[in-house]
Amino acid sequence: MSDDQYKPWAGRFSEPTDAFVEAFTASVGFDQRMYRHDITGSIAHARMLAHVGVLTEEECRRIVEGLQDILIDIERGDFAWSVSLEDVHMNIEARLTDHIGEVGKKLHTGRSRNDQVATDMRLYLREEIDTLLGELRRLALALVDLAEAHADTIMPGFTHLQTAQPITFGHHMLAWVAMLRRDMARLRDCRARVNVMPLGAAALAGTSYPIDREFTARELGFDAVAENSLDAVSDRDFIIEFLGAGAMIMMHLSRFSEELVMWSSAQFGFIELGDSFCTGSSIMPQKKNPDVPELVRGKSARVYGHLMALLTLMKSQPLAYNKDNQEDKEPLFDSIDTLRGALRVYADMVPHIHVKAEAMREAALKGYATATDLADYLVGRGVPFRDAHEVVGKAVRYGIEQGRDLAELKLSELQQFSDAIGEDVFDVLTLEGSVAARDHVGGTAPRQVRAAIARLREELA
Repeated sequence: MSDDQYKPWAGRFSEPTDAFVEAFTASVGFDQRMYRHDITGSIAHARMLAHVGVLTEEECRRIVEGLQDILIDIERGDFAWSVSLEDVHMNIEARLTDHIGEVGKKLHTGRSRNDQVATDMRLYLREEIDTLLGELRRLALALVDLAEAHADTIMPGFTHLQTAQPITFGHHMLAWVAMLRRDMARLRDCRARVNVMPLGAAALAGTSYPIDREFTARELGFDAVAENSLDAVSDRDFIIEFLGAGAMIMMHLSRFSEELVMWSSAQFGFIELGDSFCTGSSIMPQKKNPDVPELVRGKSARVYGHLMALLTLMKSQPLAYNKDNQEDKEPLFDSIDTLRGALRVYADMVPHIHVKAEAMREAALKGYATATDLADYLVGRGVPFRDAHEVVGKAVRYGIEQGRDLAELKLSELQQFSDAIGEDVFDVLTLEGSVAARDHVGGTAPRQVRAAIARLREELA
């Protein structure tokens, strides 16, 4: 049978499809990546039809074996995809009929391409979410390892990109892990709504065949069946929700990237990225460019754009299915490819970050990072915080004029701003004293960083 003869809707039409229209409306060029999920869904559907008596056991066996043969053909590259058959579903069904004969035409009983594609998309996305969760965990563990190696390494903490207070590099890495934990939680939550089966909704109203949707759901590992047939075939919320979670992941990776780009510059000199994750310049021999973080930062725009595209795609659609929804796949597929690549390269790169601890320490000694510690010290001596704030502000101004940090000032110089300052003040003006004082859950004290690492290792195990 020719491709034109096989078109399932051809009986209504008296003229063949225009060649350009055929190519313009086809989706097989990109939706063929769902071939495994389409075949998996079709096998479950065939078994359900046999379970309810619509197919005989022999018909079901021939269909299932035929689909399994097609899967082998596709995976070894022995399958010719046809644009004239429009999509992955019709290509596989046509090959099935050619392979096993007329019984192949019975496979589509009780379903439509509308609920079929919605099911394929959910099976595909469910699998990809699981892969992304694995990559997020791998990246989180790499950051935990880096944090553990530098639980005592002191660096300046910033607000407004100005030196604020001393922190440890390990504590900073755990802030990145905190973001990734939220990303994982969002994906797991999203997966719960992805894992609802639309199959059985048919075109939009359900089917008159005695189908058993719960049977099919169990076969495919879905947690539930979609309750409304109209919504089941037209819903793309699960894709939009995933893209929202994906955009958050890329936003976090972009923030990481911005810091790595800055820290690896000569102006900061806090870290050096491994050579295998950088490139050079075609004209400047000295250059070592942080291309991986820069490219990941740039790729965030792709996922943001795809999220907006899907929101725009869905905003004016009446119920139920519309051909517009064919445009949901390329944004989803590209977003998944982008996320998977970005997470993989980051998880590979983090273990190759070389931390320049001395440069970080020297930077922390600049910018009066222990000013808040001095204010807290004064409060401990009975000075109201607002008064302490003013005293320290004056001391900082004096230090700026003298070109010296607070810890470099003499006791007599500090005491000119408050007689509450005693000889023990220098205990809190050291970097080590400052970070050690933040000894509570969530604080930057090395002891707390190590405790947080232990909790994370247990959670991520």
